[in-house]
Amino acid sequence: MTQYLTPTIVSRLPKVGTTIFTVMSALAAEHKAVNLGQGFPDFACDPALVDAVTAAMQAGHNQYPPMTGVPVLRQAVAAKIAALHGKQYHPDLEITITAGATQAIITAILAVVHPGDEVIVLEPCYDSYVPNIELAGGVVVRVPLTPGSFRPDFAKIAAAITPKTRALLINTPHNPSATVWSREDMLALQDLLAPTNVLLISDEVYEHMVFDGQPHESVSRYPGLAARAFVVSSFGKTFHVTGWKVGTVVAPAPLMAEFRKVHQFNVFTVNTPVQHALAAYLSNPAPYLKLPAFYQGKRDLFRDGLAKTRFKLLPSQGSYFQCVDISEVSDLNEADFCQWLTREVGVAAIPLSAFYGNGFDQRVVRFCFAKQDATLHAALERLQKL
Repeated sequence: MTQYLTPTIVSRLPKVGTTIFTVMSALAAEHKAVNLGQGFPDFACDPALVDAVTAAMQAGHNQYPPMTGVPVLRQAVAAKIAALHGKQYHPDLEITITAGATQAIITAILAVVHPGDEVIVLEPCYDSYVPNIELAGGVVVRVPLTPGSFRPDFAKIAAAITPKTRALLINTPHNPSATVWSREDMLALQDLLAPTNVLLISDEVYEHMVFDGQPHESVSRYPGLAARAFVVSSFGKTFHVTGWKVGTVVAPAPLMAEFRKVHQFNVFTVNTPVQHALAAYLSNPAPYLKLPAFYQGKRDLFRDGLAKTRFKLLPSQGSYFQCVDISEVSDLNEADFCQWLTREVGVAAIPLSAFYGNGFDQRVVRFCFAKQDATLHAALERLQKL
């Protein structure tokens, strides 16, 4: 009898396992907990947007679109950025529609990071950044945001830059801390990078969730940063359709040319009728201009309820997250506390330590308030019993 050898596989990502989001969502389902862990809405998008997809399908927009995205959507994105940030990107040369922001980020990294190049990430950070860099053969350089405030430490960022530094990843509004970068932060970064060849990847998926009357300080607003940057955004986050997985990346033409070389082979193109629907929907700016007030209302509802608990609330300046210090509630570490909270209290959260490579534990956990008011009230009723 022929014996068949089972091939040995050497993992490209040997340190990667099941994500904390999958683990906590499964635990929440098992214990019928209110899931404030994973960051997605539990409410519907505007029915007009769904109708626009149906209309696009019925109009025959069901075959491959151009690799770069349908022209009408790229033009709409260019107009939106120009109106909001005063920066004109060429829709044909400098804007590409992507299969979500996560695909945009890995494509940007694969396009410009060569084996041995160093890439700086600011921790805590979104969990795709580090594996993306490792898949490109890059060397991850971790620089911590200031514990407690989560502000960028420009002295530490400057000290991390070497002749091998290829790129820096930033994220504002920030996941998981819910902080936002200020104009002063952007100017400081612009001055810091000015004499370098360091590229910038700016994750701005929560761009329309900045609160208390503050503007979103996009990298696109700053010429010295925009000239070296891939700026990433997400229709899924903006229009409550995370499952559609459609995003955008904008960049100067030379950078975009390299981005598209990778994009055409790792995804090629993106859902055609959805692109046409988004283009039509963008003709009215009201939905995204109203988004800060919409989410600020949810933030305030949630914070008001949490104020009646022993949690210490950290600032929530943007995104749809709220972080809390658990020191007065429990002696458990973050990860064990989140497990206990899900099983015994019936509310799921995410430990901030999951966003650090070394599992740094600050006794802080993250809740997502992108939920129906009824969901938030149900969670608060349980949390106020602590």
